[in-house]
Amino acid sequence: MNEYTINSLLQKACEIGASDLHFIVGEVPSFRVDGKILKSKLPPVTDEDMIQAIDTTAPISMRDKIFNSYDTDYPYEIEGLCRFRVNLAMSFGYHSMTVRLIPYNIPTMQELHLPSTLEKFTRFDNGIVLITGVAGSGKSTTIASIIEHINLTQKKHIVTIEDPIEYVYKSKKSIFTQRQIGIDTSNYLEGLKYALRQDPDVILIGEIRDMDTIQSALHAAETGHLVFATLHTFNAIQTINRVLSFFPPIERETVRNQFAEVFRGSLSQKLLPKAEGKGRIPAVELLVSTPTIKDFIVKDELEEIYKLVQKGSYEDMITFNMSLYDFYKKGIISKETALENSDNQNELMHYIRGVYSGSGQVEY
Repeated sequence: MNEYTINSLLQKACEIGASDLHFIVGEVPSFRVDGKILKSKLPPVTDEDMIQAIDTTAPISMRDKIFNSYDTDYPYEIEGLCRFRVNLAMSFGYHSMTVRLIPYNIPTMQELHLPSTLEKFTRFDNGIVLITGVAGSGKSTTIASIIEHINLTQKKHIVTIEDPIEYVYKSKKSIFTQRQIGIDTSNYLEGLKYALRQDPDVILIGEIRDMDTIQSALHAAETGHLVFATLHTFNAIQTINRVLSFFPPIERETVRNQFAEVFRGSLSQKLLPKAEGKGRIPAVELLVSTPTIKDFIVKDELEEIYKLVQKGSYEDMITFNMSLYDFYKKGIISKETALENSDNQNELMHYIRGVYSGSGQVEY
């Protein structure tokens, strides 16, 4: 057994600004900092180290599940330091632990450099808003900043259903009921079913994973609740297609109409390294639903949506290229980073050269 402990490694992760700690039997402990894996100079993790780490971090109520399943998620906290989301997985017959750091402080949308138009989503009385991106793109932090904005400005009852609970909210103008899958409710579907009986104004769903969950989310939005949820998609059009793909083809026309009625907008994001070499910033694509966009969804003419978003000034919507160009113009990201992360490099180069005739000059 090595001299270091899981707690000492997590303290180090906080000190160096890591987003994740990787603790894998047979490998040296490693940290993810600004999107890159940094290996420590410590000895490799032993099986005894892993057992001690599990004993230290895992809730007693989950010990049996941990040692009788292949994958487990649970929260952990070092009081006064940080909260963590722990994932345990099996690798070559041994446990592999990945720990995501979740700071106590919830950053504001301004601190995250998110577009000010996003505040519009917090003022809806009902409907569904989707925050999307790949794993590790900052979705949880973005959605937490939105929920905290509501908490600071509106008198609401906010119910969260998460697996596991990540950010912990302290009631300000709003009040909270936070429920964790496997501890406070059995699954997302059950949590949503009973959330509707808890007099909520706003419901946060940690992640939409299946047809039953999205169906319940749409029902909640239809019955006068504002629903926020995350999805693993890259952009607005893929997000809409993903929602519809949960359903069998025979049901999609009906669902398309249902979704068009309650959809309020989406924010897709990617985390990019800053030009000065420290920290990352989210490039975003922001879609705000309008009668025209609703019509395109109903008619299944999703490609037309991008043309509207591309106009920039149209309902303050933003494409990824507009976001990338704005950060490049301000010197926040390099030209290389902007181009590497663009889904249309030719269009972005037009912005950079200043010859694009549209509204690629958006600032937020």
